[in-house]
Amino acid sequence: MKKEQVIRKYSEIIDLFSENAKDYIKTAGSRSVAPGAEALKNLSKLDAELQNDPLDAHDVLKELHSLGSPATMLNTGGRFFGFVVGGTLPAALGANLMAGVWDQNAGLEILSPVSSALERVSRKWLIDLLHLPKETEVGFVTGATMANFTALAAARHAVLAREGWNVEENGLYGAPPLTVVVGEEAHVSLFKALSHLGLGRNRVVRVPCDSQGRMRPDCFPKLHGPAIVCLQAGNIHTGAFDPAGQICDLAHQYDAWVHVDGAFGLWALTLPEKGNLTAGLEKADSWATDAHKWLNTPYDSGLAFVKDTKSLTAAMTQNASYLIQDGSRDPSIFVPEMSRRARGTEIWAALRGLGKKGVADLIRSSCDAAVLFAEKLKNAGFEILNDVVLNQVMVSFGNDEDNSRIIRRIQEEGTCWCGGTKWHNQSAMRISISSWQTTTEDVDRCAEIMIRIAKEEMSRTVVNANQPAMTKV
Repeated sequence: MKKEQVIRKYSEIIDLFSENAKDYIKTAGSRSVAPGAEALKNLSKLDAELQNDPLDAHDVLKELHSLGSPATMLNTGGRFFGFVVGGTLPAALGANLMAGVWDQNAGLEILSPVSSALERVSRKWLIDLLHLPKETEVGFVTGATMANFTALAAARHAVLAREGWNVEENGLYGAPPLTVVVGEEAHVSLFKALSHLGLGRNRVVRVPCDSQGRMRPDCFPKLHGPAIVCLQAGNIHTGAFDPAGQICDLAHQYDAWVHVDGAFGLWALTLPEKGNLTAGLEKADSWATDAHKWLNTPYDSGLAFVKDTKSLTAAMTQNASYLIQDGSRDPSIFVPEMSRRARGTEIWAALRGLGKKGVADLIRSSCDAAVLFAEKLKNAGFEILNDVVLNQVMVSFGNDEDNSRIIRRIQEEGTCWCGGTKWHNQSAMRISISSWQTTTEDVDRCAEIMIRIAKEEMSRTVVNANQPAMTKV
């Protein structure tokens, strides 16, 4: 194929993509947050036999848009509250598309100087923005699970190296016993990371938590030998933070490594008024967070922060005769992957576009929206189960059956989407706000729908309860 033909093909497919993308964004505001039954049914049309001959790229993209776009969950808008799922900032979306055009392998600086440069700059900005120690290194990973994994791998190396054990070379067989301490409310992603590291889900020491899911310092165990202590910044139900300052001081008395799972909560470090939550987080040894949550970058994008760079690189570095270390900042020496996409591109664009004030305003607006949701639902007579300290709201409309029925109706109505959960054996609906697009008008509109549906369902319950029972004859 001639060069001119290649350029034309790429140009045409970019034009078609642009049309499809604009159509998707234009129609997003008028459609249900969750895909409808017809859209879901049409997904079966994707399950065709793979044809023998090539198909034109135009036809492939048209099929993808016509069948795929209607069947997406509309978490790019401002009315998806089911999980902590951010939208996508325009600058970050544009950077994502540019990274796709570049098609870089961001594992080595020599393979992609721009990818390495963007990570280097983003690292500096992130450490300043989150007030972390200056020596902290950053690994750009897929999400909080891999961020936890990466930071905990560095922790595993460090605490076992102090005992004279090289875990990367010798594995865990015969290694000194390693204690892992977590709170009772630790997130599932942390346990997944621990299981991948051979540290186990069930071997951990669990510290009791208070009514909001915060680890209790008065229940902190005495430690012996190498140990890792895992804190939580942002409980997935309540938004609460473990008391980092107290726990770090206790853990460091035993020379333990302290890791913070801050999948979304770590971004509260940008808000001075949340200092009561974040105090002491800087005392930890490593931190994990998502960029595709509260920074609102496209998927996939997570960040592993590790203060001890030598332990991080010892846990992550690979050696081969053709991988010559020349002092470059090769991204692969800070993360598990070698070949990897240039996800630092979107993080750089999001930070560059927002600036310090923009990031803080984004986080603050979500917290304010959570407070407004809670006030409206409480004033309507429904129970708020958590102290609303961040971006999480848990509301109960009644018993398990009532909650289940009301949540299902809210999801089906389509204006917004929230999920059900269990908190201390009580069912509830969880509202998580993390999109840059969520406005006060969205909160007003969605709260009105929630309250109307809940009251309708509760009225039916009362009517049914007052109906005389059928007498058997």
